[in-house]
Amino acid sequence: MGKIALLFAMFFLPAVVFASIPAVQVTPLAPVSKVLKKQLLGTPVYIQIFKEERTLELYGKIGTEYRLLDSYRICNFSGGLGPKRHQGDFKSPEGFYSIGLSQLKPDSRFYRAINLGFPNEYDRQQGYDGKYLMIHGDCVSIGCYAMTDANIEDIYHYVEAALRNGQLQVQVSIYPFRMTDSNLQRHRNSVYYNFWKQLQPAYAEFVQYHQPPNISVSDGHYVLNSPLLNSTAPSNSALAFSEIK
Repeated sequence: MGKIALLFAMFFLPAVVFASIPAVQVTPLAPVSKVLKKQLLGTPVYIQIFKEERTLELYGKIGTEYRLLDSYRICNFSGGLGPKRHQGDFKSPEGFYSIGLSQLKPDSRFYRAINLGFPNEYDRQQGYDGKYLMIHGDCVSIGCYAMTDANIEDIYHYVEAALRNGQLQVQVSIYPFRMTDSNLQRHRNSVYYNFWKQLQPAYAEFVQYHQPPNISVSDGHYVLNSPLLNSTAPSNSALAFSEIK
C-alpha cells in the first residue's frame, strides 16, 4: 500500500507543482473605448508596426502611460521580412523612426502619407539608401506601408493633432513580428536574426513600461537606453488624462 501511495505521489506531484507556474502568453491588447479615443485627440501618440501580423497599432498617452487607441490592418507592404537596405529593393523598412510635422503629406497621390524618415542614423551607418518610405493610403505598396484610405485618414488625424499640440516627434517602431522569445526562436535561422535581436529589447521595454523606448545608435547598432520613467510631468496636451474611469 505504501508503494502504491508513493507511486501515486510521484505521478501527480509534478502536475501540481507545474500547474502553479503561470504560462507566459501574449494576448492582444484591447483598445480604449471609442468615446475615450475621441477625447484623446491631441494627446501624444506612438506607433508600432508588425509586418508578419500585418498590423499597425496606434497608442495615445494617458497620464504617464501609452494605451492602445486602435489597431489597423496593413493593406499591403512589400519585400517580406527583413530591413530595407537599398533603393529599388522594394522592401519595407524595419527599425526605429520618428515623424515631425514636415513629414506629413496631406495631398499625397496615395490620399494621405506620413514619411517615416528612412534612412535613419542606423541605416546611414549601415550604408543603406532609399527615400520616400511612407505610411500611406490607396492600398498599394512598393516599399511603403499601405493602408485603406479610411485607416490612414484616422492615423494621420491623430498624428497631426499630436504634433500640432506640442509633441515634437512621433516615434514609430517597426518590427518583423511580435518580438517574443518564441517568435525569435522560430526565425533563428534567418539571415536577419542578429538584427532582430537588436530590436527585441525595445519591444520588451514597451510591454513592461508602456512608454516608447528610448533608442540611440552606437557603432552601427541600435541601443536601448534607460527607460524615461521620470517623465511624469503633465503632457502639453490637456487631454493626457491621469485617470481612466
